[in-house]
Amino acid sequence: MIIQHYSNKKAFSMLTSVVVIVLMATVAMFVMNLSGKIVKSTVIQYQHEQAELYAKSYTEYAILAVTGNDRSNKCLRTIKGTIGILNKGGYRIRTHISYIGPASEIQQCAANRKLSTNVVTPDTPLTIIVDAYVDYKDPDNTSGPILTVHRRTTQKI
Repeated sequence: MIIQHYSNKKAFSMLTSVVVIVLMATVAMFVMNLSGKIVKSTVIQYQHEQAELYAKSYTEYAILAVTGNDRSNKCLRTIKGTIGILNKGGYRIRTHISYIGPASEIQQCAANRKLSTNVVTPDTPLTIIVDAYVDYKDPDNTSGPILTVHRRTTQKI
């Protein structure tokens, strides 16, 4: 009778340890799953913030380029750039520039880039509208859609 009681105790300990191991493995699986989701959302948020910063940077670059450009010869219409490879975490930037001002300031601009020639302000005769588009893709899903961040800025020159 004493030997039988001792073997029941061993079996109970073995069963308890198996249940605890399965329970710990399940908890570890949930923790790893949650950790992966957190990392993925952080990468997505980082890419979007980076795209917004590139849009802001290219907008400022477009303003600088317009101020340094001789509009009597030719107006700037677009500025394009790429950073890295689009399918591998890179970015494609397109900047479109439109002009508002008197004909004397923007006479050489293409017709589709002249929004108005009737606006005359003595202090700042030229205004531009800069549309910056930054395209990027999720590097983990290259067959997914292209995501785009758009920034529109109106600037007096």
